[in-house]
Order: sequence, then C-alpha cells, then structure tokens
Amino acid sequence: MTKRIESKYKIDRRMGENIWGRPKSPVNRREYGPGQHGQRRKGKLSDYGVQLKAKQKLRGYYGNISERQFRRIYQEAIRMKGDSGAHMIGLLERRLDAVVYRAKFVPTVFAARQFISHGHVKVNGRRVTVPSYRLDVGDVVEVREKSKQLALVLEAQALAERDVPDYIEVDGAKMTAKLTRIPSLGDVPYPVKMEPHLVVEYYSR
Repeated sequence: MTKRIESKYKIDRRMGENIWGRPKSPVNRREYGPGQHGQRRKGKLSDYGVQLKAKQKLRGYYGNISERQFRRIYQEAIRMKGDSGAHMIGLLERRLDAVVYRAKFVPTVFAARQFISHGHVKVNGRRVTVPSYRLDVGDVVEVREKSKQLALVLEAQALAERDVPDYIEVDGAKMTAKLTRIPSLGDVPYPVKMEPHLVVEYYSR
C-alpha cells in the first residue's frame, strides 16, 4: 500500500483552497486552516511565502509527491529549452498516476497511486506498478480486465465533477487511455490557479 503522509483534505485546508475541486472538501464549509490557530487572521505573505505556497499547492495536487521527486522534476525542467514552468507541468502530467486520474479510471490522484502499485494497470500491454512511471506521447494505458469492475473504478466513471482533458484520448468501453500530446499549462484542467513560474523562482533562489 502506498504511504500517504497526511490527509488529502488537510492539504486543502492548509492551502485555503479546494485544490482538486471535490464537493466533499472541508474548504467548502470552513475556509480557515486546520488546528487550534486556524481561525487567526493571517498577515500578508512575503515573496518567499507566496513561492512556497505555490510549490506546496502544485506538489500536493499530484498526490503530495516527495520533495525529492518534485525537486528532480524541477531540475529536469530547467535543463530543457524554453519555459521551465511549462516544462514542469508537462513532466508532471506525463506521470502514470496523473494520466490514470485524468482518464477517470479512479476518483482521486491518491487512489491512482494505490491502484497502480497494486498492479491494476498496463502500459502498452505490460503491467507497470510504479506511479511515477513517465509516459511518452502515443503510449496506451489500460485497466487490467479483472480490475474493470472494481467499486473504485465504477465510482470514478460516475463522477460528474471533472472531464477528461483533450490531450488524453479515452476509450470508455475498453478502459484505455492514450497520451496524444504533452499539455501546456492552459490545457490542464486545474480547479484552482497553479503558478509553476513561482515554483521555479522558489527553487532558483
């Protein structure tokens, strides 16, 4: 089972935003942060604080991936020509757990990580159990035959709260998803504003 360091809804409350756009998020009812001091008035964030929050929000959105993994993605993005923030988003969206979540095979990105590590997913006909596995354009992800009737999968398909983005081609009957292109920031259906340029500034200090 994949380790989750903290509750996904605690991330929402700490950020003060419903970062996955889920109807059950406590931010919909309580906009203040968690803990006994959560209702205190917050002062204006410094530039560092704004950058840190942008980093925590983006990292949290992708299942609160480890700091080490996230920094590695940043380092790879800055070695690529062009906009480093846009490259970061492209690299994050090519993760297998992100594509499984985007294709609506599971209801949350946390569930996607567990679903993959339990061996329910194949890439190009081969079983892959690494959530951070990076897909290339044209790769086909499929849910294994015996996993298609799992309650988790059926629940995800019934969700009306999010749509499949146009850079992923999904065949609902066969339960396959194909990455057709690497998305730019504007293509990714984030429920809240993500600012990868601030993440680049945070790491390049």
